[in-house]
Amino acid sequence: MVDARRLEGKVAFITGGGRGIGRAIALACAAEGARLALVSRTATELEETTAMVMDEHGAEAITLLADVSARDQVDLAVGRALAHYGAIDVLVNNAGNIGPVNTAWNCDPEEWARTIAIHLLGVFYGCHAVLPHMLERGRGRIVNMSGVGGPNTTAYDAAKTAIVNFTENLALELKDTPITVNAISPGSIHTRMWEETRDLSLAIGDMATYERGVQVTSGQGASIERAAELAVFLGSDACGALSGRLIRAFADRFEDFPDHIEEIMASEAYQLRRVDPARPFPTSQSYPQLPLEGP
Repeated sequence: MVDARRLEGKVAFITGGGRGIGRAIALACAAEGARLALVSRTATELEETTAMVMDEHGAEAITLLADVSARDQVDLAVGRALAHYGAIDVLVNNAGNIGPVNTAWNCDPEEWARTIAIHLLGVFYGCHAVLPHMLERGRGRIVNMSGVGGPNTTAYDAAKTAIVNFTENLALELKDTPITVNAISPGSIHTRMWEETRDLSLAIGDMATYERGVQVTSGQGASIERAAELAVFLGSDACGALSGRLIRAFADRFEDFPDHIEEIMASEAYQLRRVDPARPFPTSQSYPQLPLEGP
């Protein structure tokens, strides 16, 4: 007996769907029966991904040219997807770039700000456009792509960390609805972004990041298929009520989550550290009893 496909008949709206992790997610969703709305700024890449999902899985896909850092373009892309399919069941906010690779004081401020806009505002604009529709229908899954940067990639790292915090707080805002929102940390995967990071790191003499880039782009990186599989899991009913969590594709055994979702949701597992609003600092037992300052 063949298992039912997890996204049969669902519509997945995937930003950054033209290449890299976005393309892998598109292929994985198509394999599970999804119809696709693929978003990118590059028409040729979208056409290549569309051809792949159709040839390999017979999936329906539409292409939508948009810059996710521009709210009007995101709104238009979402509107066109809804006009074509009548629904968006899964939103995958994946579009991104590496941004400036340099010390913070040597970065071009405009390039730094644009990186924040692509990653963080892109996630916000996608959620802002799709959530009213999901709330009206009473169902939906949102998957936000996070990640980890480091020294000399401060814009990328700041944006990705902010996405996790946004995801956690959005989940709290949606806690009385059937809609879930989670974030993925995909790991260091061989994509064009890592090739760019490797080369730019060498140019500024950041040998640690350069050497890591050589490893990642030489077959020693994380699995792109596993990141895509995690996106399918979080976009499907298999993830149940799991929401507001950051899941690491490269380290967390998310296959085992379905039997432990209630336990996870009752804990602070898979979240950034945060002050418990029921026990705020400095009275929280998690913190030392420091004297209050001020009058």
